Amino acid sequence: MLVLKNRVTNSILNSERKSLLRFLTLYILMSTVVILLLSIFYYQYQDKLNLANHRTQLSTYAHDLIRRLKRTHHFFDQSQIYPRDNRFKSAIYDMEYINIFSILDEKKVYFHKEIYRINSKIHFVKVLDNYYLGAKYLIIEVDDIDDWIDEVIKNIILYGVVALLLLALFGLYLSRLFLKPMRDYLMLLDTFIKDTTHELNTPLSAILANIEMMDREVMVEKNIKKLHRINIAAKTVSTIYNDLTYLVLKRENASYNIDINMQDIIYDRVEYFDILASSKKIEFRIDLEPIILYIDKEKITRVIDNLISNAIKYNKRGGFIDIILRDKYLVISDSGIGIEESKIPYIFDRYMRFNQSEGGFGIGLSIVKDILNEYHISIDVESQINIGTKMVLRW
Repeated sequence: MLVLKNRVTNSILNSERKSLLRFLTLYILMSTVVILLLSIFYYQYQDKLNLANHRTQLSTYAHDLIRRLKRTHHFFDQSQIYPRDNRFKSAIYDMEYINIFSILDEKKVYFHKEIYRINSKIHFVKVLDNYYLGAKYLIIEVDDIDDWIDEVIKNIILYGVVALLLLALFGLYLSRLFLKPMRDYLMLLDTFIKDTTHELNTPLSAILANIEMMDREVMVEKNIKKLHRINIAAKTVSTIYNDLTYLVLKRENASYNIDINMQDIIYDRVEYFDILASSKKIEFRIDLEPIILYIDKEKITRVIDNLISNAIKYNKRGGFIDIILRDKYLVISDSGIGIEESKIPYIFDRYMRFNQSEGGFGIGLSIVKDILNEYHISIDVESQINIGTKMVLRW
């Protein structure tokens, strides 16, 4: 019982980890996007702040240069040398944006911006009220000292990582809080399935054993028919019980692979389900070759049982089931109600049912798919409404 409890707990924890991982991945991705956007805004703010700091200094440079341009303009006959300054470079343009004189390193000028960064330079554009030397625009250029960029990037990385870690921890707490009801529900559901499976074992075995031991020769026809119906119901419940047992107890067990004669397995399972098929007057049409597979006997039995059970369950009264076994494939086809083409890709999903009026939990084909995937056996489904369904297994 302790081993069983551990298996159920591990199954729930695995489901929780997967859900938790998907949630955290999405949460961290969204948090990263938000942090990146905030980092961009922070960088742009620091950039504008840096330019604002330069504006004050460059405005002072421009004021000094304007005084010298005014002096040169008034004493042009005495000195025709353009004023220069070691702290910056400059240029003057007329009102039609034509260059009068320039010692700028970056020749491209944006006249409609007061201050801007271009490559490794900063330009400050001053509109002159008086046309000294015919100039309307004065451009001041200084080197862009990018020490602030390193500081900003360092802050972005440091605070970004800290914020991401804090958000991740908060997301982990939040996800566990949200997943707790689901975990409690799954634990309750698995416990219910486990207890139900355990409780079904003894009475079901007793029913099947006593049915087989009953002497039909001393029974009246009326009682034989009743016993026949009891036998059908018991075997239907037995199939569901076997699926639940595999789902809860055996899916994580190691496989015990041996050489299996598939022909013998199929004949045995057809004989087992013959009473169910006879109740709907369904005919088995069997064409088998003696094929050996290296596989777990119990698992391949679960596959055959589910495929034959579904072929009976969803068949028409008076229909047939064809079973063909060859060296590389097994075909089980029926003359049943068929499956809508749009639903075929989903028939192996857990709890998927073909018809709500039929019994079962919708776990049989999910188990089939899990087992076949384990042994790298493919399964193809062909189906048409009111014509039938064909299942083809290839190995």
